Amino acid sequence: MATSTPGLIAVLIVSVALLVVLINSRLKLHPFIALLVVSVGVGLAAGEPVARIAGSIESGAGGILGNVGITLALGAMLGRLLADSSATEVIAALVVRRSTPRTVPWLMSAAAFVIGIPMFFEVGLIVLLPLVFSVADRMRRQGHTRYSPYTMLVIPTIAVLATLHGVVPPHPGPLTAVAGLHADLGKTILLGLVCAVPTVVLAGPLFATWMARRIDVHPDQALVDQFVRHRAEDEGPAPARPAPSSGGDAAGRRPVPVAWAVTCILVPVALMLLRTVAEVALPEGNHVRNATLLVGEPVVAMLIGFLVALFALALARGRSGDDVRRSLTESLKAVVGILLIIGGGGAFNQVLEDTGISHAIATAAGGAHLNVVLLGWLLALLLSASTGSATVGIVSSTGIVAPLVASSDSWHTSLVVLAIGAGSIGLNYVNHAGFWLVKESFGMDMGQATKIHTTTQTLVSVFGLGMTLLLAAFV
Repeated sequence: MATSTPGLIAVLIVSVALLVVLINSRLKLHPFIALLVVSVGVGLAAGEPVARIAGSIESGAGGILGNVGITLALGAMLGRLLADSSATEVIAALVVRRSTPRTVPWLMSAAAFVIGIPMFFEVGLIVLLPLVFSVADRMRRQGHTRYSPYTMLVIPTIAVLATLHGVVPPHPGPLTAVAGLHADLGKTILLGLVCAVPTVVLAGPLFATWMARRIDVHPDQALVDQFVRHRAEDEGPAPARPAPSSGGDAAGRRPVPVAWAVTCILVPVALMLLRTVAEVALPEGNHVRNATLLVGEPVVAMLIGFLVALFALALARGRSGDDVRRSLTESLKAVVGILLIIGGGGAFNQVLEDTGISHAIATAAGGAHLNVVLLGWLLALLLSASTGSATVGIVSSTGIVAPLVASSDSWHTSLVVLAIGAGSIGLNYVNHAGFWLVKESFGMDMGQATKIHTTTQTLVSVFGLGMTLLLAAFV
């Protein structure tokens, strides 16, 4: 049993290596199981009383799921309502209509930015596929062959969705880091947006314009035909055909008003930001401040946003309660695995704290004068790349660096959250589901997928770190 600082750090190193092996070996354990196994092993190796190990695992998993799990579930249901009602299509079509080859990557970024706020990377990409295929098809029919239309569109889409997934709450990754580091949510959102915009510009439209002259990809025509209905050129992007699922919007139903579509997406974020403003501007005990603190809590803000979307996008448009419930149930199935990984990560982090490993890390890092922002980014990058899960990268690195920010001010803690999130999305390769989704959706070979998808996400990660370090010099 290790009790000295070097011994505890050695236990941590071995546990991380074991986690990577369990997930990537022939066993191919689900990350949730791997995290639980490693948590038990760490508790035993670090000398935690046997009777307390199970309690550490339960309290760690329960604590993080209480902070993040409900918000994640509500976000998944909100995203499903937006997709079922074609609200995302309405926003995207408005943004890119009448676009030109020079403006289309910028407009595509704007559409993905609005649509991607409440959605996971994979879900957001699937929702945006009809738009990408429709606009690219129109560009080809208009004779725009200097740039590859699909490359021009897919790179900004990847860059935006990856950036939002990594550094902008209420996405579950950064939200998990916010909870684990006890960061201020409103400040993290503000800094995340400041960090996200230049990151998206550099890794999205600018990189797309450069790459579209060099790589041309061709999705399977049968897949394109599922989304594109050829119309007159002056009619703009064609809407996607309704998916043949029970949750889809009824055929022929009137389009969702753009104002409602945007409102439903932005309500939760606005409420969370409003809470931060109220905390700064209003005195304690003020009734308005107290009310704002309540509605600005992530769980309550997401609940309000979901209820607004439920009424405006579903019930008020004539969808039956049974139809909506079936659709929402399906949306929750997609996030169960992520919820379990987050819970397993919370268990692992709690064991690190209860065994004294977190304190040992703080002691060692304090003596080495490590830059916590850079350390958090590097840990998340390595863990995400080696395990194939950005969520594992975030929850594990959060537990490791948490003691290092215990005495930091709230702005610095928020920057560490952003650095961890940025690290988690770099080096996204063959052990990540998103890599294969992009590759197969756009008919890429391995080389093209690496140059487009892996490179774009790594650029987002590096630019995100650069922006975080730049912001650290001013806050």
